[in-house]
Amino acid sequence: MGTLNVLFAIKEFREECHLVKLGTMGEYGTPNIDIEEGYITITHNGRTDTLPYPKQASSFYHLSKVHDSNNIAFTCKAWGIRATDLNQGVVYGVRTDETEIHEELCNRFDYDGVFGTALNRFCVQAAVGHPLTVYGKGGQTRGYLDIRDTVQCVEIAIANPAKAGEFRVFNQFTEQFSVNELAALVTKAGEKLGLDVQTTSVPNPRVEAEEHYYNAKHTKLIELGLKPHLLSDSLLDSLLNFTIKYKDRVDTKQIMPSVSWRKMGAKPRTVTA
Repeated sequence: MGTLNVLFAIKEFREECHLVKLGTMGEYGTPNIDIEEGYITITHNGRTDTLPYPKQASSFYHLSKVHDSNNIAFTCKAWGIRATDLNQGVVYGVRTDETEIHEELCNRFDYDGVFGTALNRFCVQAAVGHPLTVYGKGGQTRGYLDIRDTVQCVEIAIANPAKAGEFRVFNQFTEQFSVNELAALVTKAGEKLGLDVQTTSVPNPRVEAEEHYYNAKHTKLIELGLKPHLLSDSLLDSLLNFTIKYKDRVDTKQIMPSVSWRKMGAKPRTVTA
């Protein structure tokens, strides 16, 4: 509803403005073909067309983002609005040049089984001596980017607006990693700091493919000037050292997953009017 309200406000008050929407790579799911940037050219029964890339959201949250994208695309076509959809990967990191000014500007760091990303969880686990908890087979692969690049990508999109009537899609991430690859990176970085990092496999509480093909394109922001920060260059400074510094604040009861996606739905009820 928020996105719809913004679209109708643009139509009524400022049609020439450029909408930049922060979306998610989760709209695509994990198809068995390459993920393009928003659109795919297909040939069917001898005819060829460029169409919106199929969306296979795996949660109501990601599905809501699909609805946003569809509504924005429609208003660009029907009303001539200009918009850029930033399909963002998993963000890591807690510091930017601005937040470094004072400790009280430090970002939050989620490591629980609901809001904590795999990389955040692994860094906290390494810091407190808990085995890294790989969900299932650990082949789940996604795109990742440094929080500094999130800010940079939004700035680039604003500085290079879409044309009137154009619905532009950028895949906003810089590197791809599987859960197993993240565990290996954290283990290697932890060893450099003298940590004894162990890894264990735990039952996967999520509903997802644990082994799958994943190759997503992400060239448009690079072409517009994005200069990415790489995880291998920032893992020690921006993540592991951070979690070690604040490890006394870790609530170890939050480390293991406590919510099962398969059991989240309520049982159906009969309602008598």
